[in-house]
Amino acid sequence: MTQRRLPTIPPDQYDDEQKEAAKAFLAARQIPVFGPFQPMMHSAKVMSLARATGDYLRYHSAIGNMLSELVILITAREWSQNYEWWLHYPIALEAGLNKTVADAIGDGRRPVSMSDDEAIVYDFTRELHQTRRVSDQTYARAEARFGTKGVVDMTAIAGYYAWLAMELNVARFEPADEGARLSRFPD
Repeated sequence: MTQRRLPTIPPDQYDDEQKEAAKAFLAARQIPVFGPFQPMMHSAKVMSLARATGDYLRYHSAIGNMLSELVILITAREWSQNYEWWLHYPIALEAGLNKTVADAIGDGRRPVSMSDDEAIVYDFTRELHQTRRVSDQTYARAEARFGTKGVVDMTAIAGYYAWLAMELNVARFEPADEGARLSRFPD
């Protein structure tokens, strides 16, 4: 990719609002501002809102961590977002997602060997990203399995990680190492 936009602001150059946002980030996450939050520091309030939203969606959603990670991988694939994929692929595997499922998603294929829960999440998330809606049949399956709170959380995870993917794609933010990259879908 071409040169990165929205370069990382060195912490010693933070203004007062950025310093407060970085302090709150460290208190909440136990690590300094990283990844998608670095370009967002150009708008410290947006970064703080994103961090707070992510704290719930990533760690406490009604669908559980493994299925949340599945939503994240599907979203990273839909947006061809390398950093999200690079960061969340190993997290998803550690959370219990089968490597063959993750690899199929990375290749842009429907996985052939998913659990019932994974298939519901996959269908819901893909349909939402692809059509910007969810059919009555897909919704009914998701609601029957995860309840209305699970449907709301699953939708929010997809939306949140799409937001992060947009921020990262605009910033041209890439993983630091030369790890695997997602191919771009044809336009």
